[in-house]
Amino acid sequence: MKNLPTSMHSSVLLAAQTLTIEERPLPVLDADQVLVEVTAVGVCGSDVHFWHEGRLGDWVIEEPLVLGHESGGRIVAVGADVDASRIGERVSIEPQRPTATSRETLGGRYNLDPGMRFYATPGVDGAFAQYVAIQSHFAWGIPDSVSDDAAALLEPLSVAIATAQKGHITVGSRVLITGAGPIGIITAQVARAYGASEIIVSDVSPDRRAQALTFGATRAIDPIAEDVASLGLDVDVYVDASGASSAVQGGIRAVRAGGTVVLVGMGAPEIPLPVPVIQNRELIITGIFRYANTWPTAIELVASGRVDLDSLVTGHFALNEVDAALRSTTQPGVLKSIVTPQAGL
Repeated sequence: MKNLPTSMHSSVLLAAQTLTIEERPLPVLDADQVLVEVTAVGVCGSDVHFWHEGRLGDWVIEEPLVLGHESGGRIVAVGADVDASRIGERVSIEPQRPTATSRETLGGRYNLDPGMRFYATPGVDGAFAQYVAIQSHFAWGIPDSVSDDAAALLEPLSVAIATAQKGHITVGSRVLITGAGPIGIITAQVARAYGASEIIVSDVSPDRRAQALTFGATRAIDPIAEDVASLGLDVDVYVDASGASSAVQGGIRAVRAGGTVVLVGMGAPEIPLPVPVIQNRELIITGIFRYANTWPTAIELVASGRVDLDSLVTGHFALNEVDAALRSTTQPGVLKSIVTPQAGL
């Protein structure tokens, strides 16, 4: 085991658009936890919301918070109940800690546990830090074929897997995805891996439409030039990864009778829906809130080469460049920015 320092550096959000680097003690491990030296952290849209606005939906920044929940690294210490042989293991972090005995956890849907402690939400620090602690069963060992960047991005891949599961995407499915950001692009890859025969992606950005076609989409639509609802797409599954009200309304109208709508993107808290279309076509409309039991599938999809996460990465930033990493997400051509906490200090 390497000699560990007594302190570490963390990027801390103090208020909207106000970040600082703080020196903090290393996390103290519970008996069932491991200490992970963080090698890569993906920048998520939720991080950007917290940084830019000081809030995300009902979550409000009222005290300093470390952002970042898409992360991976290497185990450097273990709690009293964890086998020491895990020290040195490369892992991807599932960044949540549900209550073990809640109704939701016992039912297998631990992502819905009301007592969940999730990285980078108020009250729980995230992974824009040199070291983090996580329960050992949520530190998923990864093969050498999975890079440090991909280890971090197994988290958004898990969102896409949960989406495909809720949408019942399978061999021959015809799928429409609105929004070609990272989640939309990864969902397109998962749909392809699951055997979808047609994967239609809609986005207002020409760059992102072009990117979608390189990552598994069979068709890309400009929703400004074409009305998605009137194209006769008749898809089996519609996934919204944009959060745009107009996209959701049009996408619902593009679903065949008996089809499924999965809402992933975060947008307005309330939007009008075409209720007669939903009723007359008996559409199933559901949402996605994180994931449960997805990491084994995510690891296999990447290790087998059926999903490419490394090509999503468009930039790397040191821990003292988190501000620039967050700002980068609005730049043309940027898909996924990665923070490397061991660099730049």
